[in-house]
Amino acid sequence: MTNPLLETTPLTDFAAVRPEHVTPAIDVLLAEANAALDRAVGPDVPADYDALSLVLEVPVERLGRAWGVVNHLAHVADTPELRAVHAENLPKITEFYTRQGSDERLYAKYKAIAASPAAAALSPARRQALAHALRDFRLGGADLQGEAKARFMALQDRMAELSQAFSNHVLDATDAFAHYATAEELDGVPADVVAAARAAAEAEGKPGHKLTLHFPSYFPVMQYARNRALRETLYTAYVTRASELGPAERDNTAVMSELLTLRAEEATLLGFANAAEVSLAPKMAGTPAEVLHFLRDLAQRARPSAEKDLADLRDFAARELGLTDLQAWDLAYAGEKLKEARYAFSDQEVKAYLPLPKVLDGLFHIAETLFEVRIQPAEAPVWHPSVRFFRIERAGQVVGEFYLDPHARPGKRPGAWMDSARSRWLRADSHQLQTPVAYLVCNFSSPVGDKPALLTHDEVTTLFHEFGHGLHHMLTQVDEMGVSGIDGVEWDAVELPSQFMENFCWEWEVIRHLSAHVDSGEPLPRALFDKMLAAKNFQSGLQTLRQVEFGLFDMRLHTEADAPQRVQAILNEVRQEVSLLPVPAFNRMAHTFSHIFAGGYSAGYYSYKWAEVLSADAWSAFEEEGVLNPDTGRRYRCEILEAGGARPAIESFKAFRGREPSIDALLRHQGMA
Repeated sequence: MTNPLLETTPLTDFAAVRPEHVTPAIDVLLAEANAALDRAVGPDVPADYDALSLVLEVPVERLGRAWGVVNHLAHVADTPELRAVHAENLPKITEFYTRQGSDERLYAKYKAIAASPAAAALSPARRQALAHALRDFRLGGADLQGEAKARFMALQDRMAELSQAFSNHVLDATDAFAHYATAEELDGVPADVVAAARAAAEAEGKPGHKLTLHFPSYFPVMQYARNRALRETLYTAYVTRASELGPAERDNTAVMSELLTLRAEEATLLGFANAAEVSLAPKMAGTPAEVLHFLRDLAQRARPSAEKDLADLRDFAARELGLTDLQAWDLAYAGEKLKEARYAFSDQEVKAYLPLPKVLDGLFHIAETLFEVRIQPAEAPVWHPSVRFFRIERAGQVVGEFYLDPHARPGKRPGAWMDSARSRWLRADSHQLQTPVAYLVCNFSSPVGDKPALLTHDEVTTLFHEFGHGLHHMLTQVDEMGVSGIDGVEWDAVELPSQFMENFCWEWEVIRHLSAHVDSGEPLPRALFDKMLAAKNFQSGLQTLRQVEFGLFDMRLHTEADAPQRVQAILNEVRQEVSLLPVPAFNRMAHTFSHIFAGGYSAGYYSYKWAEVLSADAWSAFEEEGVLNPDTGRRYRCEILEAGGARPAIESFKAFRGREPSIDALLRHQGMA
């Protein structure tokens, strides 16, 4: 049979990929990559950058792209068959990359390149890629010998397995829950959410309205349902997912404990004091202490605003809603009602003006205006009928392409993310330029009937955020694969371009052009926008403390020796230190904290707030010079987006801004200055 995972076409034929293709393809590509590794470390290949790239990078990149497709499908089109072959091949993939990253013979060749006279003649991007490679060899255990190396490799395999198990448990626990509500129970819930819930129940031949724990179903109920018991039911199910309070086969308690234990052991093997030090080695932040100080300083600055936020909410809930004992399942509801009362608008009212097609047009217009590109629909095989494909061109040349998968559905992991399908690279085998391709994935509600999908303003912000990551990946002008686009960018700076894009969602000139009422086609009224703007920093103090809570919890988990036995206790202590909100004892947030247990953010969650300082400061240049000023856009594109990981992020920031970053812009933007 022809195997789509072995085709060398520029784009994967997703429609043709079947679970039975995975193992045969991975076996072939692993054999090629293993043979290439053996050859690369042998005497026939000199310690020369181009020679190593040709022999090793070409087959390894091919393997990475094929496995990337399998991994992507496991996230967006999960089936029992796909999950089984993913689990079967994950150890083989992990073993290869671990062995390559810790091969002392390959490490020796890279050290020889760095020490050679030719190193001085390498381009800046290649020098940076080489420096990263040497660092990654050290972090990959290349300095280890004998039993220590064998143990290190076993750890990588087991940690990959545990991360996948964590992710599967969250997906399964999310998919497993359903509550079939009556029309009366849904009093107050928006009509489009009710219609979608009714359609979901009808599709199963069941009465009532099917509510799930997928965000487009769950959150509007928490925000709008007048029925307090219904809110409590959904909240309880949501915050106990994948914990000991549910089915044992989906409980992440032991998974978290073992992962933390193994990460600490890995750190010890590599000569670090704890897992947080390993995580920070390739980041902007220097030490765990520096991060903890940053987070606690931010908490202190945000606390007065947060205390006022909570006092206002409690007072309003008691006075207007009769909620004298405000509980966790009341917060979103009471917050929405207070916002409606204070600013005289609701998220639902705004949503009618934000149909997805119009929002996309507006988003693309911004990118085209500022970054001198054209974005247009193109044809490519996709994994689901709702997925679309686009091409980005400048001066008639393709610079990048992306898939957009916007809607929630069963078998698709919750959340939103951007991932690389292919990196920009001047290929070592053909000397042809390979342009980058991105996956942009969200979980918005689907269209109902003949109406387009409608987005909340928060969802528009999410779309802009992921598109910012996509632009960073696709607009790069770096031809060296390890440092092009988002590759090689410090993890705590990688959120700069994504958070930067969110700012456009608060500009009248932008919103005017990306809004059109679903029935009348009228743009969002200026008066409504002004109310939204007034409400922009509504509860920003509480929201900042929530992010600090996540960041502190993550950093403490990865620095404290007894953390594996004290996951919930540490979370409770962090909440005691920084949180003001009521949290029931049964809340098991950690059990679904996929960012740090399955998403690469371990001891790195702080980076959202760290990068927010950078993005707010970068945005202030546009405030000073004009939000849609092409000259500012060109400078930002050249110094931040096009530079990718080819130089330290702080250098890119200073090249754009002309100075060091300052926290003042962030505090001002969030109304806390």
